[in-house]
Amino acid sequence: MKDQKPTALPLNGYQKLVIFLLTMTTFTVILDFMIMSPLGDMLMKSMSLSTSQFGFAVSAYALSAGVSGFLTAGFADRFDRKKLLLFFYVGFIGGTIFCGLANTYPQLLAARIVTGLFGGVIGSISMAIITDLFPIQQRGRVIGFTQMGFGASQVLGVPLGLFIANSWGWEAPFLMVAGVAILVAIIIVTRLRPVTAHLALQHDKSPVQHLYHTVAKRNYRIGFLATALMSIGGFMMMPFGSAFAINNLKVTNEQLPILFMVGGVSSLVIMPLVGKLSDKIDKFRLFAFATIWMMVMVITYTNLTSASFGFIIAFNILMMMGIMSRMIPATALVTAIPEMSDRGAFMSVNSSLQQIAGGLAAMLAGFIVVQPTKASPLEHYNTLGYVVVGVSLLCIFLLWRVKQVVKRKLASAKDQPAVKEGSVLSEAV
Repeated sequence: MKDQKPTALPLNGYQKLVIFLLTMTTFTVILDFMIMSPLGDMLMKSMSLSTSQFGFAVSAYALSAGVSGFLTAGFADRFDRKKLLLFFYVGFIGGTIFCGLANTYPQLLAARIVTGLFGGVIGSISMAIITDLFPIQQRGRVIGFTQMGFGASQVLGVPLGLFIANSWGWEAPFLMVAGVAILVAIIIVTRLRPVTAHLALQHDKSPVQHLYHTVAKRNYRIGFLATALMSIGGFMMMPFGSAFAINNLKVTNEQLPILFMVGGVSSLVIMPLVGKLSDKIDKFRLFAFATIWMMVMVITYTNLTSASFGFIIAFNILMMMGIMSRMIPATALVTAIPEMSDRGAFMSVNSSLQQIAGGLAAMLAGFIVVQPTKASPLEHYNTLGYVVVGVSLLCIFLLWRVKQVVKRKLASAKDQPAVKEGSVLSEAV
């Protein structure tokens, strides 16, 4: 079937409110996870952690989030998505407070596990809400805006968190995140409407059956694998990003917040633009181009031995362009795979596999990267870059298969106009 030119649909007032709330939940959840990277050098030195220990601290969140996603998948389509979002968001807030109160490495590990059990599911619930409330012609823009929480966490959260950590200790940023999340939860309670259209479409008698029927679908498994592999790159490089910048590229502790802030500002600019672009052109072609761009940037950056601070900032912006420009169209395509009756389960399993793959990648990175002493440069960081490139090439092929699945689904829906999922389908994939 020949691709047709997409038709942009305007957003109404309530949709804009939903975007704001989901953006804020994304902001707090990602900030809680993101803050571990810039605090990495401080944590490793203050707790005398090895690179493998810190890698495990990062992966503990991801692995527990993966387990939680599987446990939740069977129930994800049996409840009002608003109530499900609130339940896990409140648990996330409690886990984040626990992180801020941790005094030892075992306590920190336990806190990260609790936070992951609840926080790791929130992204999948948000994506299910987006898919229920927004047609595919709007999803690129919506995902672009909601993922601005990623950039906002770098612009506002990470620099502020580093300032607070330098003033009151590494525990303080987690308490800051919890405080913001409490305010967001209150707004969700008072302003977000119930999301229940999917409840009338449930046919499985038990959560186990629902989970099995979701995982058993071949087209769904293609989406699962594509998303899981896409997460490996970020999880492999992210945990040691600040340690690499400080110990290898000689970025100072005072310059580090600026580096994260500039990268975050670039994300805030890039994400909405890429979101709009992905609603106007072929999503797969945008993803493939961005992936190739990212691979070139990653190989170059991970092999740097020294550079001026201005050059490092510029290179981080260029690398961020590639990362963001592949994530948004890929996510928009994958969300078009499941039927409404399976969306909660699909998003939960998808998020679970993504987190597990990322957690294993972070753990593996902790064994690949070596730092002989606290002040010595990281060794073998460039090896991570080569692994990311290999996985990214496979992702291009898998997302092409995702595109074919979505095109077949849209063609089938067009032939059956009576089937409506609260949104309008389009061939523009």
